[in-house]
Amino acid sequence: MQKGQIRVQTENIFPIIKKFLYSDHDIFLRELIANATDATKKLKTLASSGEAKGELGELRIDIVLDEQAKTLTVSDRGIGMTAEEVDKYINQVAFSSAEEFLEKYKGQQEANIIGHFGLGFYSAFMVSEQVEIFTKSYKEGAKAVRWECDGSPEYSLEDTEKEDRGTSIVLHINNESEEFLQADRISGILEKFCRFLPIPIFFQDKQINNTNPAWIRKPSELTKEDYENFYKELYPYNELPLFWIHLNVDYPFSLTGILYFPKIKQSYEIQKDKIQLYSNQVFVTDEVKEIVPEFLMLLQGVIDSPDIPLNVSRSYLQGDPNVKKINNHITKKVADKLDEIFRNDRKGFEEKWESLGLFVKYGMMTDDKFRDKADHFHIMQDVGSNQFHTLEEYRLATETLQKNKDGKLVILYSTDKVQQDLYIKAAEARGYKIVRLDTIVDASFFNQMEMKWENVHFARVDADITDNLIDKQENNECVLSETEKATLKELFGKQIPELHVTVDIKGLSPETAPVVATRPEFMRRMKDMAALSGSMGGFYANMPDEVTLTVNGNHKVYNSILQNEDKAQQEKLVHNLADLALLSQGLLKGNGLTEFINRSVELMSSEPLNVER
Repeated sequence: MQKGQIRVQTENIFPIIKKFLYSDHDIFLRELIANATDATKKLKTLASSGEAKGELGELRIDIVLDEQAKTLTVSDRGIGMTAEEVDKYINQVAFSSAEEFLEKYKGQQEANIIGHFGLGFYSAFMVSEQVEIFTKSYKEGAKAVRWECDGSPEYSLEDTEKEDRGTSIVLHINNESEEFLQADRISGILEKFCRFLPIPIFFQDKQINNTNPAWIRKPSELTKEDYENFYKELYPYNELPLFWIHLNVDYPFSLTGILYFPKIKQSYEIQKDKIQLYSNQVFVTDEVKEIVPEFLMLLQGVIDSPDIPLNVSRSYLQGDPNVKKINNHITKKVADKLDEIFRNDRKGFEEKWESLGLFVKYGMMTDDKFRDKADHFHIMQDVGSNQFHTLEEYRLATETLQKNKDGKLVILYSTDKVQQDLYIKAAEARGYKIVRLDTIVDASFFNQMEMKWENVHFARVDADITDNLIDKQENNECVLSETEKATLKELFGKQIPELHVTVDIKGLSPETAPVVATRPEFMRRMKDMAALSGSMGGFYANMPDEVTLTVNGNHKVYNSILQNEDKAQQEKLVHNLADLALLSQGLLKGNGLTEFINRSVELMSSEPLNVER
């Protein structure tokens, strides 16, 4: 058996670090500033323990751009390094001084260090042909040293002159990376990655960061104005949010942050990736789908947790049980907040429902634990009275009228109050309650709820004639003879070849429309969802519309139509009645609509019908 140590040749690994350690080259600046932040926080920790003597002075980080010299410099007034420390931490790849420091000063407040991997410094070589370090340790009597390397395994280390404690890293930008010599480019990187770091950062004599963002402060210290001002800082062009949730957890994981519920307009111009993930106030990513449940991806704000496992480049998440715990915690906090608002301020909750409804419905479809809580605060708006009902309230208000033959509660709904007005009025005349379900998620929502809610069925108000909406299959006696029924069925049946039409002659109330067009609930749902889904669209969207024309044989208009001996006019009259019914369903378009208009004008010019028997 042979044992030994794996040998790593620096000349082989160095090009890999330079080229492939980070997917985005602009991360180099974040890494150098994160190191400078750590160096400053280390100094504060040592000062609090008495190990660092004397006045600390102004603790800040400066970014200096010199376009003529083609250099970019990151300077701090932190802990600094001795020659021995430079040799230990810089000349040894992947040896993290942060890890060593954290172990020694575990539990001290200022020891919340960003770095862990010992590789961030080497990102400088992605954009530099040469890197210099000028550093002086905080230790009494320490000499300043200068380190230099051109990206090869060779380096030089020598004594130098430096007045102040701290470290300056000078990057000599290479020809391929001259974009990083532009002030606007540097400002953009600082704005993205460093805007909330805890140490003041200056660029072009201007501080670019907020060192005390709202999410790291205690909720008891913050006012409504503080939360709204922080939202404006994050999203300066947005309307103020509906409300917010402040996350502040110490155990079993560390999590802080503020999640805002934005106003969502009816147009649903929704943008995801609006939640920013930070680790110790360093921006990581705005792709947080592993941490935040999918239905809450429409929220906005900030999450910060040092317990979220990141890859070496701090650019994406790695699998870990803490991620699932944080995900569950956020779901619970959101559900509890919504429930609290509903119980304490129902009127305000109802006023916000147009925006909140999308979050709640999406969550109920995708998360059973959330749905269990949301069943109590999910509300449906009555089309007629505009009153809101929970499921239980709707059930109590309609139980005697709106149960079908299987004993299920039938929730009647409208997707378009104006277009479906005829059907709504007919249903309301029978005492039925119709709710508004007209958002982009509703078709999927009630499909899911029919499976999850016990004994509940949804039916659109125009899915059948009013008499049959609750599936009781009531039939009044029809005054027409069998011969007259057959004649009408033939007249209606030959009118609309482009649709799959079924004609049904029924004896309805004389006040009911002469003909009512309805579409089967299931097929209409599938076509509605197909319009929103490319994957389903290929199958359902191309299927012909199925339409049932229910002819009200008890309507007096048929007395004259059946007695009319002019067969051509008789067919035109029936065609117009059918077109009127199709128009109410939005199924009369293009050439069919033009023919209907022309035919109507023609019929209005002819002798009026005598509708009395």
